[in-house]
Amino acid sequence: MLKRAISVVLQTILLLAVFGVGSFLPVFNILPMWKMGAGATHDFVLDGLLLMIALYLVILAIAAARKRLRSSGALSTLAFVLALLLGFAMKFGMVTVGSAAS
Repeated sequence: MLKRAISVVLQTILLLAVFGVGSFLPVFNILPMWKMGAGATHDFVLDGLLLMIALYLVILAIAAARKRLRSSGALSTLAFVLALLLGFAMKFGMVTVGSAAS
């Protein structure tokens, strides 16, 4: 039981770190910026979210290859949801758009 709890915590930290780092990659012109409007003054940069989803799918593929999808798949999904909620709470990916009056 303790191993599973530690696994969920570590996966959450890993997914959250990928979400955060991926949100800042367009600043350094490493990747093209994929974004969508999130209101009149904000945009949401999708890069970090897409990298986090890709990592989640890799984790699930590894679990499926090890034939442990039933046990660790649910825990990985829990870690993914926790990282997603924490990332949105920390406003990863949100950028302020300059106003038209400036």
